[in-house]
Amino acid sequence: MFDQPLARKQNAVASLDSFQSRQTLTVGDKAYTYYSIPHAEKAGLADATALPFSMKVLLENLLRFEDDRSVKKDDISATVAWLGNKGKTETEIAFRPSRVLMQDFTGVPAVVDLAAMRDAMVALGGDPQKINPLVPVDLVIDHSVIVDEFGTPKALADNVALEYSRNGERYTFLKWGQSAFNNFSVVPPGTGICHQVNLEFLSQTVWTKQDPDASDGTELAYPDSLVGTDSHTTMVNGLAVLGWGVGGIEAEAAMLGQPLSMLIPEVVGFKLSGKLPEGTTATDLVLTVTQMLRKKGVVGKFVEFYGPGLDDMAVADRATISNMAPEYGATCGFFPIDQKTIDFLTVTGRADDRIALVEAYAKAQGMWRDAATPDPVFTDTLELDMGDVRPSLAGPKRPQDRVLLDGAKPGFAQSMETEFKKAADLASRYAVEGANFDIGHGDVVIAAITSCTNTSNPSVMIGAGLLARNAVARGLRSKPWVKTSLAPGSQVVAEYLESAGLQTPLDALGFNLVGFGCTTCIGNSGPLPAAISKAINDNDVVAAAVLSGNRNFEGRVNPDVRANYLASPPLVVAYALAGSMQIDITTEPLGTGSDGQPVYLRDIWPSSAEVQEFIEANITSTLFKSRYADVFGGDDYWKAVEVTEAETFQWDSTSTYVQNPPYFEGMQKTPAPVEDVVDARILGLFLDSITTDHISPAGNIRANSPAGAYLQEHQVRVQDFNQYGTRRGNHEVMMRGTFANIRIKNQMVRDESGNVVEGGWTLFQPSGERMFIYDAAQKYQAEGTPLVVFAGKEYGTGSSRDWAAKGTKLLGIRAVVAESFERIHRSNLVGMGIVPLVFQGDTSWASLGLKGDETVSIRGLSGDLKPRQTMIAEITSADGTKREVPLTCRIDTLDELEYFRNGGILPYVLRSLAA
Repeated sequence: MFDQPLARKQNAVASLDSFQSRQTLTVGDKAYTYYSIPHAEKAGLADATALPFSMKVLLENLLRFEDDRSVKKDDISATVAWLGNKGKTETEIAFRPSRVLMQDFTGVPAVVDLAAMRDAMVALGGDPQKINPLVPVDLVIDHSVIVDEFGTPKALADNVALEYSRNGERYTFLKWGQSAFNNFSVVPPGTGICHQVNLEFLSQTVWTKQDPDASDGTELAYPDSLVGTDSHTTMVNGLAVLGWGVGGIEAEAAMLGQPLSMLIPEVVGFKLSGKLPEGTTATDLVLTVTQMLRKKGVVGKFVEFYGPGLDDMAVADRATISNMAPEYGATCGFFPIDQKTIDFLTVTGRADDRIALVEAYAKAQGMWRDAATPDPVFTDTLELDMGDVRPSLAGPKRPQDRVLLDGAKPGFAQSMETEFKKAADLASRYAVEGANFDIGHGDVVIAAITSCTNTSNPSVMIGAGLLARNAVARGLRSKPWVKTSLAPGSQVVAEYLESAGLQTPLDALGFNLVGFGCTTCIGNSGPLPAAISKAINDNDVVAAAVLSGNRNFEGRVNPDVRANYLASPPLVVAYALAGSMQIDITTEPLGTGSDGQPVYLRDIWPSSAEVQEFIEANITSTLFKSRYADVFGGDDYWKAVEVTEAETFQWDSTSTYVQNPPYFEGMQKTPAPVEDVVDARILGLFLDSITTDHISPAGNIRANSPAGAYLQEHQVRVQDFNQYGTRRGNHEVMMRGTFANIRIKNQMVRDESGNVVEGGWTLFQPSGERMFIYDAAQKYQAEGTPLVVFAGKEYGTGSSRDWAAKGTKLLGIRAVVAESFERIHRSNLVGMGIVPLVFQGDTSWASLGLKGDETVSIRGLSGDLKPRQTMIAEITSADGTKREVPLTCRIDTLDELEYFRNGGILPYVLRSLAA
């Protein structure tokens, strides 16, 4: 049962093998077929061994799938020609990942789309069974548990019961999908976070399947690779598995057999040397790396780590760094296979023959790294001596905004002046009704050990437990206004904390288990106690959260919390004890001990040697094997979910969770010609760093929002709203939630004092009436008026949220014009038939003086459009003045152009399968 993921099928494509790379590798008493890069080098791919390790994975993929159609001999040659151009030449290739990973927030709408495609296939007269995954797909239900109950022994059981009561419709639908679709598995709720389950169990580093060209049952061995519907899919790069996040629509195309079109990337080498100093953690390292790479500029590029620092770096630490690739902007953060990879595969209980294959395959392919391995060729490099890393946090709003721990207190004070404009109130305190404490700015009201980034790492989890043990021994307790929670990324973590005797002191500080899933980091922090929430909102308190996650965008963690800091699990515990960002925990006491003496952080911080001792004593392969033995079985709640097996899904028109989306309504076998955008209205003017959270929030649904109004109209009580993330299977909710983040700022909308109004507002033109963006979009659609959105730099950063593109499409937006786009969101827009355009040079909508009352025409979409073509936007002001503004069309590849002409990637795939 433990090796179940290895048994699943993958679509077979025979290679033309122009470079005679097909060879046999014998490991033990078993022979495998593989496509050898060294043999291809001998046949004409000169110097291929000098490529970065991540590029070798791409090269092997092309060798294996060469068909003279999607992969040509010249594509393979171009991958090695990279050594000369370093990725600066824009060359398109087709990449076929070995598998697809999903979590339930992004996975539910993907399965909804597959179900809708089956209906559409029937309507087109085709075979609905053609709509089936052709590569292995794993969906891990991990994003639906909410921290409603906390700080008690029954928190876990209560939160699980609430999760099932809220999500019954979704779970019934997913369980139907598991029975209806081939090659599709569901890991039930309560198992862990998808990325940690992927790291600890699903990933194999080297994958195998039956060789399509062998009649004797010989298996084909090849690098494990994947795409995932969550941007933190990159976490598994720490295990030498190449993968990254894509939108759900791209993932659906991949599982339906479509190659992933991409440009051969630039690869930035990050050299690590030295060792972390005492008192620092892997979290401090990754926050430093994130800041350095953000400054370097690696958006759309591969990052690969190398250097002597890897010699002693555990896979758990590597995975922590790889996990944050979306935060530093890279497509991936790759580590090569070496002895540490083998050690991790061993301790996590992988099969002996698989571990032997990984080592033998890597060495045969030139994919094995050790201390003697020459440095690969890179596009560019940067370097960090890990001895220079210092304890850090990141905040209050962005993961890349690192602040040294000893600078956190003055940093918060500065944010009160610059970010929150409340410096004069810094010392103010406010009463909390019914409590014997007050609350003030910077008070930590949430301290959460959460998310895949750090709960996958035993060094920081054991460190948090030891710090808690030491704090309890000195008589310290968490401050009473702090909502504490512990949400491990897998059940294995709970097992080793318990066996090490560290869960008891964590419980004593309120860090009881609340669930196994992605909680606070995704906005599932749950409500604050009512009295604390009231005190915050009545007095406009800038409350703080400290979490061991990877995301701290405004409006994400909790609607009552405005300052959010990322930190290591031990520091999360420390700030729960201190209770405020206005305390310098490096010099001021965390509290008073039972002996009446002040207790400082340095008094209770565990040594690295003690942490390692606990890791070696408590983390074993037996632990992993027992916890993952029946990973697909689920608990009693899951087993009780009843489904009717059927080829197509029986949609329930009364469901507020799952509805048949309108993407394929009236679709014909031949797409209609694309029309130009003519006399469009501007729905929003946005500044830099608009995230997918801003565009399509995942958290709280407000009662007075369009989505809240819809749910109330359908007799859903406010307390049963759940959140946007859990309702992604219902387009009616999600389109109403598009651009509905409570912190988003549409620069068109200002109050009487000229200040921009927060929330999902716009001005309907030409009347100038203020209304919700959704309501305005509906009025424009009724008039037949197309819409455009303007934005600044890095539009669409954040999670790979397909609803940020789907909602944009359903609002009637034809084009988004920005100074730059985040990689995944740009692709998602194209995948929904929306054209992404970028300003040329230093032009921006602000430099053009746009007010939002202009009309915009973009011509040339209906003609002979080419990738990255320069186009002209004709902008007409309210007074009739016309301007022509050059823009670059960011439809990057010929495949993307086909998707766009078909109205999106899903109609393209459906038409291909129905042909």
